[in-house]
Amino acid sequence: MTDTTTAVPPRDGADGNEHDDRAAFEALAALPARHRLMILTMGRVVAPVVWALTELGVPDRLADGPLPVGELARGTGTHEPTLLRLLRAAASFGVFAEEPEGRFRLTAMSQFLRADAEQSVRDLVLMNGTELFWRPYEAILHSARTGLPAFDHVFGTSLFAHLDERPDLAGVFHRAMTAASRRGSAAVAAVIDLPPGSRVADVGGGQGYLLAEVLRRHPGCRGLLFDRPAAIEDAGPFLASRGVADRTERVAGDFFAEIPAGCDAYLLKHVLHDWDDDAAVRILRNVRRAAGDGGRVHVIEMVTGELNTLDVVRLLDIDMLVSAGGRERSVGEYRRLAAAAGLRLTGRRAAAGTTVLEFRPDVGVGAGADVSAG
Repeated sequence: MTDTTTAVPPRDGADGNEHDDRAAFEALAALPARHRLMILTMGRVVAPVVWALTELGVPDRLADGPLPVGELARGTGTHEPTLLRLLRAAASFGVFAEEPEGRFRLTAMSQFLRADAEQSVRDLVLMNGTELFWRPYEAILHSARTGLPAFDHVFGTSLFAHLDERPDLAGVFHRAMTAASRRGSAAVAAVIDLPPGSRVADVGGGQGYLLAEVLRRHPGCRGLLFDRPAAIEDAGPFLASRGVADRTERVAGDFFAEIPAGCDAYLLKHVLHDWDDDAAVRILRNVRRAAGDGGRVHVIEMVTGELNTLDVVRLLDIDMLVSAGGRERSVGEYRRLAAAAGLRLTGRRAAAGTTVLEFRPDVGVGAGADVSAG
């Protein structure tokens, strides 16, 4: 991390670079409908261009200020005329900005492609450029016709089974999931209310970013980090760096089989959207069983909003469909899933683009009730 001002990702509108983003999208909105449609379908070009420039490390090389394209080409080992074409394509969407004499600089968007940015999306962009998330779209018609994930059709196995067989891709995937978990964890932790001395389980919690933030806000509480062995094996150093390792127990397991009992609160952040309704209810029933009659369950997800509006959750919903067979849901849909698991919705709070839904056991129903998930 450098000490220059440009090395710190600005808040929206914090400097002139935000103008580049607005100008690009204002120009897009001003085009005739037919042209807008064609540009949207050319997303197959934009995404790989942004991925390639990120993979080459161009955003990191621009962290200290604008550079000539020739210097960028030498530093990245690329063909200068071709790199210029890639940068100009990205700049047309406000991802970079071209200055006189072939110099390029970061914009408000590309700041977040840097590896050292506080809310970096670099690992997420790199993951989206792998075969894990490109090839399934070649078979999107399979999902359209069957409702099943195209990933399984293309690779002959599920996403998570494929990751077990490909440690190289699993590394990219887990780094991306860590980045996603890190972003917004503090804001989510701030709206989760816990009684003093609670024991908190983070189910599917990866390296424990959310759990660490919760424990830091509640010094008298203890935590349990629960996930697959590969997900939690490297969590120790991170938990120690956050000062909560001595209050955190790590347990490896399968949330479809059994979830450790005896905790006062259970957190599920971006877990249920990976799965179809039947699988999500199975997870929630196991959580309900572990929580007993007195526990709380906090489901943290992005929820679908108004119709006919620009909503990234609608795009993520298709990602879930083709890759894992999961889905993004409305608050009402999560309420119905929870009811099928013997849980009732008791609270709802917004936090950093996500929604925190609090559920309590419905003592009169129980964990195994046959209630339609809708």
